[in-house]
Parts: sequence; C-alpha cells; structure tokens
Amino acid sequence: TRKESSAASDVYKRQVRYTHYNAYSPYRQIFNSNIKNEIIMNTKYTFKALLCSMFIWAGVSLGLSSCESYLDVDSYFYDQTNIDSIFQSKVRVNEYINGIATKLPNESKLFTESSFPFGMASDECFASWPEDYGDSGNRHSAMALLLGNETPQSAHYNNWVTFYQGIRKANIVLTRINECKELSDMERRDYTGRAYFLRGYFYFSLLRQYGPVPIVPDKPFDADTPSEEASVERNTYDECVDYICNDMEKASEFLQETRTQQFQNIPTKGAALAVISRLRLYAASPWYNGNNRYTDWKTSDGRNYISPTNDNSKWGKAAVAAKRVINMDKYKLYTTARTERTQKLPTNIPQESYPNGAGNIDPYASYKTLFDGSVNAELIPEYIYYCDAITGGDSPQWLATPTALGGANGINLCMDLIDSYKMIDGYDIHHSSANYPYPDASHAGDPIDIAYRVSDGYTVDGNVAKVDAYREPRFYATIGYNHCIWPGTSYVGNDPVTNVEVTYYSDGNAGPLPEYPDNYNRTGYTLRKYINQEDNMKGSSRAKTFAVFRYAEILLNYVEALNELEGSYTDEATGITVARNTEEIKKYFNMIRYRAGMPGITDAELNSRDDMREAIKLERKVEFALEGLRYHDLRRWGDADAAYNTKIIGWNTKARVNNRTGFYTRTIWDSERIQKRVFTQKMYFFPIPQTTLDHNAKLVQNPGW
Repeated sequence: TRKESSAASDVYKRQVRYTHYNAYSPYRQIFNSNIKNEIIMNTKYTFKALLCSMFIWAGVSLGLSSCESYLDVDSYFYDQTNIDSIFQSKVRVNEYINGIATKLPNESKLFTESSFPFGMASDECFASWPEDYGDSGNRHSAMALLLGNETPQSAHYNNWVTFYQGIRKANIVLTRINECKELSDMERRDYTGRAYFLRGYFYFSLLRQYGPVPIVPDKPFDADTPSEEASVERNTYDECVDYICNDMEKASEFLQETRTQQFQNIPTKGAALAVISRLRLYAASPWYNGNNRYTDWKTSDGRNYISPTNDNSKWGKAAVAAKRVINMDKYKLYTTARTERTQKLPTNIPQESYPNGAGNIDPYASYKTLFDGSVNAELIPEYIYYCDAITGGDSPQWLATPTALGGANGINLCMDLIDSYKMIDGYDIHHSSANYPYPDASHAGDPIDIAYRVSDGYTVDGNVAKVDAYREPRFYATIGYNHCIWPGTSYVGNDPVTNVEVTYYSDGNAGPLPEYPDNYNRTGYTLRKYINQEDNMKGSSRAKTFAVFRYAEILLNYVEALNELEGSYTDEATGITVARNTEEIKKYFNMIRYRAGMPGITDAELNSRDDMREAIKLERKVEFALEGLRYHDLRRWGDADAAYNTKIIGWNTKARVNNRTGFYTRTIWDSERIQKRVFTQKMYFFPIPQTTLDHNAKLVQNPGW
C-alpha cells in the first residue's frame, strides 16, 4: 500500500507540474505564480495520493496500468469536493476560478491537433505530414476540416461539452460568490469579473466555431446530461453576440485595469473590451450581417439565426468598441529604436519619428520582437491578453524548423501569402518600382550576389534569389525561404548546425529524416515568425509569449469599422460618436504601416470605400499572418469560398541544387492528399457533435452537415 501510495503521489505531482507550468490559457497561467495556492495544493497531495492509490488498486483487477489513464485527479477533486466548502474560503474560490480556466485550450497551438485548429485550417499554409502521421495517428486533424474529414461523428474538435462545462462552473461562481465572507469588496469584484470574463469567453469560443449556440439559464446544470432542463434551443447569432458583450461589459466594470507582473496573465479591463471589439467587428461583417444564404435557417418561432437584413449601425458599434480600448490610453504599438545596423529606409517612406513616420525605429525588430521571446511580455505595451506559447514538440518553432537544426520541417506556406508582402518601398510585387524591381519569371531565381543587412542580427545572404530580396521587413520577420540563414546560436556542440543556409531543393539540406520521409517542404517557404535567432532544436529555445489580443488588431478593427460606416453613430452608454472620418482612418492605419517601415495610405485609397476595404484586408493578412486570425477573417468577409478553392502554388521543390531555374518555377501542388483542399458553404461553421445532438432534443445541426 505504501508503494502504491508513493507511486500515486508521483503521478499526481506530475499532473500538478503539468497544470502549473504548462497551463494553456492566459488566464490559467496564474498557477505559475500563485505561491499561496501552491502551498495549499501541496496539503492535498496526501488525500489525492491516497484517493489515486485506491483507484490503482481497483484498476489492477480491470487491467489498468496507470492512474493517469483511469482517473483525472484534478477533475475528480473539483467536481466531487463539496461545493459548499469552496465558498467558505477565498483561497478555494480562487482555486475554483483557476480550475475553470483550465478548460480553455492554449491558443498558441495553431498547427497540430488542437482544440483551436485555426492556423492549419486557413489558406496560409498546409502540413507536410500525411494523414496517419504521429503517435496518435491523428495529427492530420489539424487539417481535418479542409481535407473533408470532419463530420458530426468524428468531431476532431469537440469543444462543445468542455466549453459548456466551463460556462456551468462560471455560473456557479456568479451565483454563489456572495457566500464567501472572507473576500474583501475589492477581491469580490475582481473574482466576479474573472467569472464573467470566463463565461463570456467560453461563449465567444463556441460562437466562432459553431455559429449560433444555446444560451443556457444562469442556474447551473449539466448541459451534457439528457434532461428537460438541458434541452435548450439555439439563440440567434445576434442574441449570442449581445449576451457575450454584456458579460464582457460586466467583466470590464469589475476587473482591474492593470496587474502586477506576477499576475500579468489574468484578464484585465482591456482584455474584456478587446473581446467586445473583435466580436462586434465580426457581427458587423457581411457573413453575419445581411447574409441571404441562411434565409431558411430559423428558430422554432421563425427568427433567422443569421440576419438577412443589413444593419449598418453594427459597424458603428464595432467602431465604438475599438475606440473605447484606444481611449484607455494604456496600450500602444511596440517599437524598438533604429541603430546604425538598421537597413536604410527608401526615400518614399516618411523619415519623421514614429508615429509620424518610420525614421527613428527598426521596423524588422519592432515587429519580430512581438513573437520571438526577445523581450519579456510585461515590457511590451502592445499585448492586451496573452499566454505562454507551447514549446518543444508540436510548437510552431519545432514544426517549422528545418531538419538540419533538429526540427520537423512540416509547415508549408502558400505562394498567395508570399505574394501579399510588398517590396521594401511599399510597392506591390506586380507593380514594383524601378528602384526595387520584382524580377520576371526568367530571372526569379537569380542570386542577388551581394548580401545586405535588414537589422542587427538579420542578413539576407548573397545566394538568396531576387524574388526574395528587398521585400518589406515583415516578410523577413515571418518567412523562411530558400537560402535563408537560420542562426540557431543556442547550439554549443561540434556539429555544423548554427548559421545554416537552409535550402529546399530535393537534394538540399532540409531533406526529411529517414523515419519521417514525408516531412519535406513542398513550396519553398516556411514559418519563422515564432523563432528566435537563438532557437535551435538541437540546442535550446527561448520561452515565447503568444498574444491572443494585441493593440494592432484594435487599430485595424477601428479603421475597418469606420470605413464601412455610413453616416454617424453615437453610443448612448459612452457618448462616443463615430463616423467615416478619413483623418481618423489615416492616422491609425498609418501607425501600422509606419511601424512596418511601409509608406502610408494614399488619399486616393482613403477617398474610395472599396479601395480602402481591399487595403485593410491586405494589411490584416500580412500583419496577422499565421496568428490564427485569417481563418475568421475569411469567413466573416464571405471570402472563404474563393480563398480555399484556389489551387496551392509554390516553387518546384522537386528540382535539384544544380537546377536553380527549375526550382524557381511556380508550380501547382495538388498531387497529394494533404494539398487537396475542399471547401463548401457548410464549412463556414463546424458540425455540432452527434453525441451533443443526442442529448439535446431541441438542438439542430448546422446547415449542410
């Protein structure tokens, strides 16, 4: 018994370490620093170890070999502990709220099987691995939707039950928080705000995946248990939006505006307002506002789930929501100072100091630092809500890093994204200037011969092809390309795996490992956004922060909403009035452009709503490339059909090193299953799992599924 108890204790301690140090959501990372909770949790080791050992003893007769495979101890503790005792102690209430947050996935896990598949399910990239790759044989599920593998029965991303469990627990807190007499008024307000934020964020997460969902009664009940109480009809999309925004409004009233460094990952007022900003923008967008494709999709009493009537005032609500974050005067775009090693700006880009120009900043470093762990998160004023990014296997840096540096070599970027990056002087590659001409097809692969520096620590090598030279700074901060240098300076061994010039020819040094023959790059481009110059999978990698919401999004939300707004709109609650003011659009749009070292918007574009709309779409595509936002942008605009049904294009990576011209030939990639994207209208929303439909007699499946 003593041996079993000791083993059980070890199991539990491993679970605690996982929960505390690999916590997924920004909110739940409070476990990392809450020392008081750590001590209190330690006092429960004996109880949990004994509990776990009893189940191990029982499990032996069932052929079970591990307590972890038989019983989720944390889940058992939270669900079985007498709920009354929780609200007798402010420490236990805090624990309980943190436990609710563990049901939120890590949004930095963009490219493998994940509860949020928004990275690999966009038009930006595709995976190298085949469908049966990985220990679980299911890593292809990151692309399950676009491969046509998602069904109500398979449900690779079944978040429905988990998120409603989170909602139920948040309702318990909101219903019973006043029972805890140990809480001060300030603590009660903050805990209440955290519960409102969590409930709203669970609903927000459900809405963006499944479309309209049921808003369950505030009285807590188990939404996954068949009962009359659990049979709740879906609300309309607009009703869901209003409910979520109402929760976030309450959260913003109660949550603190700032946190100490120790508790940076707990949501603040700004985080709640940022959720409202994003959601109001989505709700104003064409797919959810005046969409006639869903006219036959109605509630039992005849109301449209998606409104077929366009309401332009929704753009006003979106503009006000973004303006409220701006008016906090708390956040700003992150910039770093220009040095003598920063590339000189072209003459057509304003030389004034930022934000009136890009004369005093390093555009490459200003953007790259947001993603590569160079600076501690609390020092970046652009972050509104963030989490620690995953590391090691399945992390973006491991998946994208070439095999020469110990990576999986598994992310292929599509040429459509590459072509969206402008030349260094801001001209489109298809209409480039004489100063920085984009090469014609016959000279695309010619080497530039003379290396040049983009920023301190980043040099474009002389072997780089002309098509990849003299592009805007965000290109080099985001993209890995043929003949790109991967420093990987953390490696200290004798192998030549630092400052590697990576090549994607069929006989180049980024070839697949013998055990994974399919892991080779198809298009000649991969992801470097989340990779630090020090990162080396054969050495070590810097800790990273993933920004779930950053200020750049708020600015582009505001600009887009203003551009679409007709007339003016006044918000009664705040008194804020907004209109399509071109000076406002220019001011905030150019903040993004100048930080990227690009020229500002032209008057001709400003004066055309249609031209400005296309400029905003392109700016979002590049600024937020491979951050998980593109998936939702394509859908809310109604552009997903066209984007996904376009053939994937890349370079001809089947060409050998001695056939450079052959390599730099635009090639359609559609011969493998992983490249055969499928998209139909039903894929705008995920299917609701069949098991959920079986439990709720009033719930109807999404159209087309």
